Amino acid sequence: MKYPKEYLSEIKNRLKVSTVVSKTVSLKKRGKEFVGLSPFKNEKTPSFTVNDEKEFYHCFATSEHGNIFDFVMKTQNLKFGEAVKYLAQIAGMQPYMFSKQDEEREKKWNEYKSIFTNYVDFYHNELLKNEDYSIAREYLKNRSLGKDDVKKFKIGYIEKNPNFFEKLKKNYSEQTLLETGLFFLDEKKKIYVERFRGRLIFPINNISGQPIALGGRIIENLDYLAKYINSPETNFFKKGSNLYNLDLARKLSNKIDHIYLVEGYMDVLGLSKNGIDNVVANLGTSLTDKQILTLNQFFDDIIICFDGDESGYKAAVRAAENSIKELKPEKQISFLFLPDKEDPDSYVNKYGKANFIDFTKQSKLPIHQFIFSHYKKQTKNNPSSMAIFEKKLRVIANTIKDDFIKKYVLEYFLEKIAELTPHSNKNNTRFYSKKTKSLESTKNYFKESQSLTGVELKEFSLLYLVINKLDLLQANIHLVENIKLFTDLNKKIFKMIIEKLKSGSQITIHDLNLDSQLTEKINKFAPIKHILKNQSDDDQKIIELLEDISRDLMNYDLDFRIQELESKFSVDMSETTFNELKELKKKQNLN
Repeated sequence: MKYPKEYLSEIKNRLKVSTVVSKTVSLKKRGKEFVGLSPFKNEKTPSFTVNDEKEFYHCFATSEHGNIFDFVMKTQNLKFGEAVKYLAQIAGMQPYMFSKQDEEREKKWNEYKSIFTNYVDFYHNELLKNEDYSIAREYLKNRSLGKDDVKKFKIGYIEKNPNFFEKLKKNYSEQTLLETGLFFLDEKKKIYVERFRGRLIFPINNISGQPIALGGRIIENLDYLAKYINSPETNFFKKGSNLYNLDLARKLSNKIDHIYLVEGYMDVLGLSKNGIDNVVANLGTSLTDKQILTLNQFFDDIIICFDGDESGYKAAVRAAENSIKELKPEKQISFLFLPDKEDPDSYVNKYGKANFIDFTKQSKLPIHQFIFSHYKKQTKNNPSSMAIFEKKLRVIANTIKDDFIKKYVLEYFLEKIAELTPHSNKNNTRFYSKKTKSLESTKNYFKESQSLTGVELKEFSLLYLVINKLDLLQANIHLVENIKLFTDLNKKIFKMIIEKLKSGSQITIHDLNLDSQLTEKINKFAPIKHILKNQSDDDQKIIELLEDISRDLMNYDLDFRIQELESKFSVDMSETTFNELKELKKKQNLN
């Protein structure tokens, strides 16, 4: 049996060619295309190109050419069905099963799709041409939306007493029409009613651009009606799995790395009308894992921009807690809060595209910073409240699926909490006296910390661990003697400490003769101090922390060497450089 065309199209729409090819071939961006060494022939000069916009690859050396299915079949020696299963898994889709139920489902899907296409086309054309719909056109005009916007998003309008059900009933069963969610049965009058009567309709398309649901907005001020309604969930439409305008926005992912996620249809239209097309809206529900994962397939930076009112803020908090779990090293999630009583539509219409983009650059807040800021506002300066605060942040950090992101988000939370509750731990006692930093002191601390690089902070953690656990490290010198540092001063100090540890003589921190300013800097900025204070007596945990730091520093070294080789490869394109690069990337993946 053949795979349905829609199923194969869905896979192609979810996956860029470069995403699939880069799992086998090291690609380099060149203008609109990617280039690399041919996987079909040994070569020193790259002749292999990938074009995401045109959805194909081409090898000039062998004339091999095709789409993602062809590539997987040829490079992995798979049959077509096996390639489909492999790619569906990468795309996050369920494998297609060939059964009678699937045949029946395919038949129902074709009917469903046909009904929605007819419905959307009919009411879209009515809005454009029917003189009786002037009230709807006037409403759109007042919202600064013209004919081109209506056509682009295929907006329609349904009169208050429509009878399109009777027309559709000639070709489809009543049960099938009901299952679309476009109609419901009025039990008292025993008639079928159009759910979106008296409303503007906004087609919600699947990723292939086919309408599968609707959003509807009233254009009169009627308090007894909800301003917006969405299609109910059906067998072919799940709110948490779809996003409004994704079918159009995803096509920009070859040129733009970020996407705005807004609350409403009008926000999408308002931004698009002002030249910002990389925007989608969720569908009246809390943001879901599925929606984040879908956006991550196409964009590296998700900017969540909800309305600047209380309900918008609450929705942002829910979105942050739910979406942080999907954070990945190569992906970003940020929040953009507009001034009070503004939404994206009103703001961009008032101030324009350039101002909106500038506002984004200046004001967007990384997700972990937003979460910390939100719960800090709810915290009182007493032990009980601070304990609840820390516990909540630990719980949120632990939901993150990626271990590296989880580690650094938790470190960030603990460092920020420590800044709120500074203390001294002289003589290793458990009695702390709180010191209040002056405003000037806090500013200086911030300026100093901003000047430190990530690798310096990691080196401070290593040095902090070593000088506070000299006996343990002297007994396990093999764990530290080959660790590579990058900062000149830290490297020099670390080398001296290792030599003293290797001497075999019992040493104390005073024997190291460390510069007091350096020691103060290490004690002040080493991120690990907040973790170590709770595990200072657990040697096994300390060794695990040491191994984590060692692995991170090794990855810094690998990243640096990979960047050097990538720069070299972009110039010489030699096979030797390429093979070195491939080996380093293997090591990077192992770490």
